[in-house]
Amino acid sequence: MSYAVELSETAKGNLRHIEQQSAKRITDKIERIRNNPFDYVKRLRGVPFYSLRVGDYRVIMDIRKGIMLIFVVRIGHRKEVYEEL
Repeated sequence: MSYAVELSETAKGNLRHIEQQSAKRITDKIERIRNNPFDYVKRLRGVPFYSLRVGDYRVIMDIRKGIMLIFVVRIGHRKEVYEEL
């Protein structure tokens, strides 16, 4: 059984500001990890989130095992995405 994916309003806005080709790579990667997300993400220190690497971009997400949900909090360039987490 695969996880459902939900994007926050912030993540949707982030995705709109990324060039179309990179945005497609990001959404494709999120779809690919739905069956077993923990094989692809890295746990972040100090916050209850995980990071998924897609080229120079990072997808910050909260993975809720109990309800099988991947909640995408933020998407951005690796230099800026970790600020204010």
